[in-house]
Amino acid sequence: MEDYTARTRALLGDEAIDRLQDSRVLVFGLGGVGGIAVEALARSGVGCLGLVDFDTIDPTNINRQIIALETTIGQKKTDVMRERIKAIHPRIETIVFFERLTPENIDLFHLEDWDYIVDAIDDVCAKLVLIEEADRLGLSLISCMGAGNHLSPTGFKIADIKDTHTCPLARTIRQEASKRGIKQLKTVFNAKPPDKKRASLSDQPAVPASIMMGVGAAGLLLAAEVIRELSLSTKNPGPLT
Repeated sequence: MEDYTARTRALLGDEAIDRLQDSRVLVFGLGGVGGIAVEALARSGVGCLGLVDFDTIDPTNINRQIIALETTIGQKKTDVMRERIKAIHPRIETIVFFERLTPENIDLFHLEDWDYIVDAIDDVCAKLVLIEEADRLGLSLISCMGAGNHLSPTGFKIADIKDTHTCPLARTIRQEASKRGIKQLKTVFNAKPPDKKRASLSDQPAVPASIMMGVGAAGLLLAAEVIRELSLSTKNPGPLT
């Protein structure tokens, strides 16, 4: 059987694939953004993936989450994602945390043991807990800002938090990061206004509307930047352009 990384190897080279297969990436949040990011990381050759989520699959997830099917409703997202990774390639190691991140359990995830951390959390408090701890430890982390209320994928960009704009979540994180003395934070954010102002589920005003094209683009950008950084020999390459 031909190596599943053959086409990626042709693009990145043997040394890059070796680095990826030796890498460990921890992903917080397996929803529309995080699920796509994990899928791309697995298919790109990352050797070990940590999966963090406390939720089960709901029928409303089907429109945008890659692990959400009629046959997976009610199952733990971590379990379904682990089985999907195993189906992509059985040699990829997966470590599952069916947990909600809190200030009290942050040590459970042993952040210092991972080469890269992906923040696809949609809860501001948990997001800030992760960002602050990763900054304190000097770890590589990329954080996704708001991906809801966008149909078009074309507005998503990679930028440091200080250079974000337009996105309400990015504004909140930018302010809170400044209060905490965080100097740098790589993000994926959308530079365009939402397609429908203040769009939300009609019966749940606090829940943003979303579709796969928007959240999927954000997830792919997260994964692309992680793959680019891990596959390069330089410690701090510039952002993906």
